[in-house]
Order: sequence, then structure tokens, then C-alpha cells
Amino acid sequence: MTQLFLPLCVACLALVFTSAAPPPTTQTAEVAIPDRCDGIEFDAITPDEQGKQLFFKDGFLWKGFRGPAQRVAESFSGIGRVDAAFRMHREGSTEDHDHVYLFQDHMVFRYFNQTLQDGFPKKVEQEFPGVPCHLDAAVECPKGECTADSVLFFKGSEVHHYDVATRTVKKKEWPQVPPCTSVLRWMEHYYCFQGNNFTRFHPVTGGVEGAYPKDARAYFMDCPNVGHHGSGDHKLPLCSEVKLDAITSDDAGKTYFFTGSHYMRLDTIRDGKHAFPANRMWPEVAGGVDAVFSYQDKMYFIKGDQVFIYLSGAHYSLIEGYPKTLQEELGVQGPVDAAFACPGDHTAHIIQGDQMKDVDLSATPRTVTKVTTLRHAKVDSALCGPDGLKLFVGGSYYEYTATGELGAGQVERLASAIAPSMMACRRD
Repeated sequence: MTQLFLPLCVACLALVFTSAAPPPTTQTAEVAIPDRCDGIEFDAITPDEQGKQLFFKDGFLWKGFRGPAQRVAESFSGIGRVDAAFRMHREGSTEDHDHVYLFQDHMVFRYFNQTLQDGFPKKVEQEFPGVPCHLDAAVECPKGECTADSVLFFKGSEVHHYDVATRTVKKKEWPQVPPCTSVLRWMEHYYCFQGNNFTRFHPVTGGVEGAYPKDARAYFMDCPNVGHHGSGDHKLPLCSEVKLDAITSDDAGKTYFFTGSHYMRLDTIRDGKHAFPANRMWPEVAGGVDAVFSYQDKMYFIKGDQVFIYLSGAHYSLIEGYPKTLQEELGVQGPVDAAFACPGDHTAHIIQGDQMKDVDLSATPRTVTKVTTLRHAKVDSALCGPDGLKLFVGGSYYEYTATGELGAGQVERLASAIAPSMMACRRD
């Protein structure tokens, strides 16, 4: 930029002096800071090591879904403009797991905690054999979402699927996915950005389902008068007013809580706290649930007098033949207030009012084997994990080490308040 600017200034000064005008005052050229709410096209998007999303455009950088821009060089030394970016997913590798890769022309820069790593920048082909330079976009794809830990590189209409372990590339073309100028993986979903719009796609097949493209300003940034973020009326609820209808952790360690018709992932807090409609993941249980528990790679949803069972995985699928009645599946009548199953145990604990009914999940047919009167008159939801048991009542929860401590004659536990660090709520 300096080499282009100085000759222009000299030419202008020469013209001024020959016209006998007084010498001009010295001024510094200012580049206008872009506003992402204007509908700009991002050059690259990636999460950093802490999960905060980074948006790049013309040498500027936004951190997170709201806030002003800053220059890229203020956070990442050695690079200005960014063509593509991704955060490496390679668990077990201290060399590059959670490192951020930034691409510019035929070079790649690797950072950790915004510090450029030794030996970088390198040529793209040196770090990623078979991957072209001058990329349009890139995104990580962990094992479970792709068949192996991978990186998807985008250039024009081509997608280069890079296997991190074998360092091999397969080239694909996805006709449903538009040419991407940036790509974002967020909450296990993949988004191709083009202009100020985005399209959600499947990272293995390139399939697109639903009505796309959509305006990114309504979903990925806080813009006035645009979408549900820009209404000006959206506020997080007070933590004391939070009511959890259900909460569970599956065998993969994914923790979900449900309130009303929405759910939130609690184990992905570093990717941001965001509620989604439950029918986005579990379309058959739209409108809210009464209780949810996990058992042997399956999630049991209780809604009214019905039970829906889904196979767990990167994407959940309803088992054929469901829903079934509560009586048929678990041997109890509804309604149900809460339910939980502890890891490695074959018992479902069904809570109705101040009664907890134990159901042996390994038996056929399933019947109630034990009834316990609880010290709590009403429980909204319950979660059992390696660190113990939590019962949620309104905006508070009670911690126990075992189910045997829940009885009415046991030592009373002190309530703890739900905090903003646990879920999307604000302090009173």
C-alpha cells in the first residue's frame, strides 16, 4: 500500500506547487472501517482456540457475533488480508490441535493463542499436499461428522476433502452448494457464505435441505431491524426465572437442556450460548417435552403419554415403530415431571410429583421395581453423570452423590442458583 501511495502524493504535490498554491497540510489517509450489518461478503470465518468466531474482511476482523471491527494485524502478526481460515481438529496432537490456520494467496500461517508458530508461514502445498493455493474457504470437519478428522478446502466449484491423518485429498463437486467465499462450522452444522447470505450443507454429501439461502445478518450477527437479533426486544431471561423442562447427556458427552419448544447444547459453551427449536433435531417432538433421558446410545423423549426413542449420533433418527405409549414402553402412566438414567446403570428413574419410580430397562416387559418418596414435592428436571446427580427446581438445583440420598428421610441439601456460566441467562 505504501509503495502505491507515495508516488501519487508526490505527483499531487508537484501539481499544487506549479499552480503557486500554498503548501498543503499533511494528512493521513484513513480507510473506512467496514460495518458487517451493511451486508458485506466475508473473506473467511473460523473459531479461535477458545471458540470465539472470527470474521475476516479486507484486513479487518470481528471477534464474536457482535461488536466493532479491528485490524487483523492487531491480533495476528505477519498477515493482513485473509483468504481462508479454519481451526484444526486433531485430538491427541499437541502440535496442531486447536491451532488456527490463515491463508493468503499461496501461503499458510499457523497461530496458537494468536502467536505465529515457528516455521510459518509456509507454502500451502508444503503443509497440505494436494491442496491448491488461492483458496476461497476452508473448514474443519471432525471424525463423527466426517468419516475421519478432515479439512474441507473450497476453490470455485471444487471441494478438496483433506484427510488429516493420511494427508490425502479427494476432490468433489457439490452442485447444491454455491461457490463459498467463507465457510463456518458451528454447533456441528456447516454453513457456506456467499455475499451476505448463507446456505447450510452436509459436510459429507454436500446435500442442502430447507429453504436457502438466508440472510446472515439475521442469524450470525446483531444488526438493527434485521431478523430476530435486530428487533431490539430480545433479552436473555433472568437465571432465577429459568425453568428446565428436561436435561440429559448422551453417551458421546453431548449435554442438552430443553425449555419450551427450544433446546441448548451445554457442552459447546465455548462455541456460544444459543437456543434452537427442538424440532430442528427431533422433528417429531415439536412443541416441548416433559422429560428426556439417555440409555445405551439412545435418547428417550417423554411427551404426554408417549415415548419417542432416537438413536444417538451426529444426527438423531427416530427408531421405527415409535412413538409408543408410556405404559407399553416403561410400564408407567403419565404425566411425568422428570426422568434420568445414570451412566452404566440399567435403571430409568421416573419422577412424578414427590414419587420416584425405578424401571429396570434390561427387563422385558419393563415394570416398576421400586418407588421412593422424595424430599422434593416437585422436580422440573434431573441429570445424572460421573460427577453426581442434580435435581432442578425452578431457577435452582440440588446436588447429590447417589440416588439413595433422594429419599424424604435423608439429609437436606442446600439449593444452588443456576448461573450464567451454566446456560444462557442473566443475573438478577
